[in-house]
Amino acid sequence: MVRGAGPALLALLLLSRTTQAFLEEMPASGSRPGLKRLLSNESSAGYCERKTKPATSLASWSLSTESLIGVLPVDPAPENYIPVVRNCIFSVVYPTPFKSRTLLVAVSKNVLEDILDLDLSVSKTNYFIQLVSGEKIVSGSIPLAHRYGGHQFGIWADQLGDGRAHIIGIYTNRYGEKWELQLKGSGKTPYSRRNGDGRAVLRSSVREFLASEALHYLGIPTSRALSLVVSDDDVWRDPFYNGNIQKERGAVVLRIAKSWFRIGSLEILAHYGELDLLRKLLNFVIQEHFPAINVKDPNRYLDFFSDVVSGTAHLIASWMSVGFAHGVCNTDNFSLLSITIDYGPFGFMESYDPNFVPNTSDDERRYKIGNQANVGMFNLNKLLQVLNLLLDPNQKQLNMNDSDSRRRKRMTSVNPRYVLKNWMAESAVRKAEMNDFSEVHLLQQVLQHPFQKQSLSERAGYSSPTPLWAKDLKVSCSS
Repeated sequence: MVRGAGPALLALLLLSRTTQAFLEEMPASGSRPGLKRLLSNESSAGYCERKTKPATSLASWSLSTESLIGVLPVDPAPENYIPVVRNCIFSVVYPTPFKSRTLLVAVSKNVLEDILDLDLSVSKTNYFIQLVSGEKIVSGSIPLAHRYGGHQFGIWADQLGDGRAHIIGIYTNRYGEKWELQLKGSGKTPYSRRNGDGRAVLRSSVREFLASEALHYLGIPTSRALSLVVSDDDVWRDPFYNGNIQKERGAVVLRIAKSWFRIGSLEILAHYGELDLLRKLLNFVIQEHFPAINVKDPNRYLDFFSDVVSGTAHLIASWMSVGFAHGVCNTDNFSLLSITIDYGPFGFMESYDPNFVPNTSDDERRYKIGNQANVGMFNLNKLLQVLNLLLDPNQKQLNMNDSDSRRRKRMTSVNPRYVLKNWMAESAVRKAEMNDFSEVHLLQQVLQHPFQKQSLSERAGYSSPTPLWAKDLKVSCSS
């Protein structure tokens, strides 16, 4: 494997004294009635001070999106709902508060205390509930929706983006870890589907909250869920796309991840020829999330691709090890950090079935559990197509010059030529019972170099199929 005006505008907003007023008073076209601010203390570096114990108040707890929008461009258009966005990574957009009462029905103590440095008691406060439901925004942070595209079910779907999600800030905890907080189901954005309401229903929100925590405790890289809030707002959905529209309750999950960038984040820039912005975003992702890669190294994109390939392979292998089918393995749902994101029609196998498909919308069974590795390869090839736009001819020749002999050499270095098959051990045992230990000694030598082709081993047939005399060989617990 191979190794605009928007940012300037937002930087000024962040650095000027008018930031407070901006948070309180949005332009009419982007206003959010009832939106309020959470008061917080701001440090000069924008980081929360280190604490020995979780805080019992939100007064000294802060969020900021400065590390994103201080570097990456934001759409300067003030309109909230526009069909096409260009030359930016984010759009500034505020959550839409629910009209009815909200109720906090679940919270992760582990996420709250061990990641966000807040005591569980904070979750009982009105401020907390208003924050995690999208009614309030922490002062000093500007909420964002991310622009991305993607291949859905193998077909380019053009602009997608956060159609019902808002990044409300980045928190740096006492360990120096940066976590992006994102509301899902929090209202319309410029990337909402046509006639979409920007909402999530209780049904899907419960599933996301539980599944992300389940995979975490299974030891699988994943986004985390902090909280689940339910409202009495009516949300209309057709659960099985059969024309049977039902009334459901609106809900919001606050989920966190080190980053929400995905393959589709890069694809949209490549598709529209925004190569300078593509290079800027890649350099940002590498510098922020791939510390082992030197961002000034000419081969940094090759090293980045190699890391993403390895990470994705390990992620899918982890899914398979517990029988997890993601259900919608589109490129817009594959994280650049190789973590599980965007829980939708996922499912766990109850008994082994490589054709298991949890998603009833997947008529062609593209995302069946047994095809997840192939889909991962498809998605990584789409990533490589993007990176190829930034590689010089010599760098491109490094995926292209991979010969059969090189691949064979790599394969033989990890696939043993000799293993102790039962017939081999039986042959040695039979000779030993006649006081002939020559094959014991031979096997002892052979098995010390299982990956290397050895002439004596080949003559003994150790790399060949089991001989006919041993086809029905049986062993037992008797010793």
